[in-house]
Amino acid sequence: MNKKRKLLIDTSLSLFYSNGINSIGINEILKISGVAKQTLYSHFESKESLILATLEQRHMNFIEWLEIKLQGADSNEKVIIRLFTALESWFTNSEPMLGDFRGCFFINSSAEFSNKSSDISLFCKRHKHKVREIIRLHMTKENPFLLDAICIMKEGAITSAYVTGDYSSAMKCVQILTRYEC
Repeated sequence: MNKKRKLLIDTSLSLFYSNGINSIGINEILKISGVAKQTLYSHFESKESLILATLEQRHMNFIEWLEIKLQGADSNEKVIIRLFTALESWFTNSEPMLGDFRGCFFINSSAEFSNKSSDISLFCKRHKHKVREIIRLHMTKENPFLLDAICIMKEGAITSAYVTGDYSSAMKCVQILTRYEC
């Protein structure tokens, strides 16, 4: 990837994730990145295309992180424990691959774009489907009900941690989910 393009994506991702997409303008991205406006528009035809590139970058980072965290889980219970332990670590800013915790970039982004058929909303939806698929693939016993419970509770734990600051929500999910046969 071109260095300037990468710099623009990295800068935008940092600013969008920290402050929200709609509160950050192109001029602020240019100022912080030190990239010229003409260079930005040679790489991205619009702010929306830059947003989609930042979503793609965060998606790739998160998927790689999730795969690493779930690797080697040899039971559904271990998938649950590894997933929610990793989430708690992220909530407490202990996951360098994800950076400081500011909630879910995909939930936050989709909330800023209310048109469910927009490219941004559709990308966020695809991200959530991919995360679900990765969790499903790491489960050792197929159990659609448990998969639903894990994914719903994962989203709830992320939202609860971000909105209320209750970082113990992830471990509460482990306690609830592992009480039942995995």
